[in-house]
Amino acid sequence: MKLLEVGDKAPSFEGLDQNDNKVSSNDFNGSKWVVYFYPKDNTPGCTAQACSLRDGFDDLTKNGIKVMGVSADSVKSHDKFASKFALPFSLLSDESKELINKFGVWGPKKFMGREYEGIHRVSFIMDEEGLITHVIQKPKTKDHANEVLGLLNLN
Repeated sequence: MKLLEVGDKAPSFEGLDQNDNKVSSNDFNGSKWVVYFYPKDNTPGCTAQACSLRDGFDDLTKNGIKVMGVSADSVKSHDKFASKFALPFSLLSDESKELINKFGVWGPKKFMGREYEGIHRVSFIMDEEGLITHVIQKPKTKDHANEVLGLLNLN
């Protein structure tokens, strides 16, 4: 796993979100944006993180920041998750793990003594040119929106 770092250019991508809409890296040109990678829809930590970003969405967008979540769950799973929690941002389905691998967030994990391969919970903040300005390797799931705003000195 080669995690992208501050100063790296965000990779180009194209995929489908929870509404079967095409989402592309070009949609973020000229904007600050956050892409957060998370392991699985409807799990406690992932739900807390998504709801934090939902609750802070107005503050993020008011400051010109776009938000996108990514996991390897299906479009259908993302649709149920986004509907259940009224998420106002795109959740990109990356079942092939192409984008997950491009950002370097797939790799070995440990849980309760068990080792396995999976998606690491990592968020990236990009500037208007698509350069990574911040990498958050252990996001505060319950306060992630404020964490992003704080890193950008916007709260």
